[in-house]
Amino acid sequence: MGKSKQRYDMLSWAVRLEGRSLWSENANPGVSVYGESLRKFSGTEYRRWDPTRSKLAAAIMRTKRNKSLLLPVAGSTILYLGAGHGTSISHLHDHLCGADNDLNGRIVAVDLAPRCLRDLTHLASGRPGLVAILGDARKHSGWGVLMPHQVNWLFQDVAQSGQVEIFIDACRRFLTVGGLGLLSLKAASERWTGEGEHVLFTKVEQQLIENGFDVEESIKLTGYEDNHVLFVARRVE
Repeated sequence: MGKSKQRYDMLSWAVRLEGRSLWSENANPGVSVYGESLRKFSGTEYRRWDPTRSKLAAAIMRTKRNKSLLLPVAGSTILYLGAGHGTSISHLHDHLCGADNDLNGRIVAVDLAPRCLRDLTHLASGRPGLVAILGDARKHSGWGVLMPHQVNWLFQDVAQSGQVEIFIDACRRFLTVGGLGLLSLKAASERWTGEGEHVLFTKVEQQLIENGFDVEESIKLTGYEDNHVLFVARRVE
């Protein structure tokens, strides 16, 4: 008997789930960003989106809901706080902007580390629509002018204390009511009393609810990023 074809799902026009592997259509063909493998499906080049290197990818793999709900609308503008070296950013760009930014998307990527900014700036040189900013997620005055309009999708991954307060403040300024905010929370970065991670994460969820968010899901990233939970929070007020 012949080999059966592996099942795949398209989570968006550019993001493909092939078995247990996640891929995004390469907006810069022939170029690997962080050493990820390249592969062609039906003649189109994709990049493997590694969930051990990307908390967004880990959440997509771990969510119990429709995986596509975690992705922003292609062609929209998004804000990413704590952009790091650009791993997740590059795959978001594949989906949001496409080659030569044919979709007219825009990713505003903010990070505090100069080394990260260098990597992001290099990435942006081959990916129109990506805006790299050296800035502190706590202090909007230094870079907020580059966000004249609120966005419908915001992601935060900052490894410093007060992550929840930073997220709430950023969403109040930059996220529309009804927009989706994704908060990647690392337990070790928070000041807590040692009751256990479960108690900490429960308190965080309650804090988000009290500040005008509907927490649609809290996704444990165990196996990809231990001691991390990604909160999927919709701003309702």
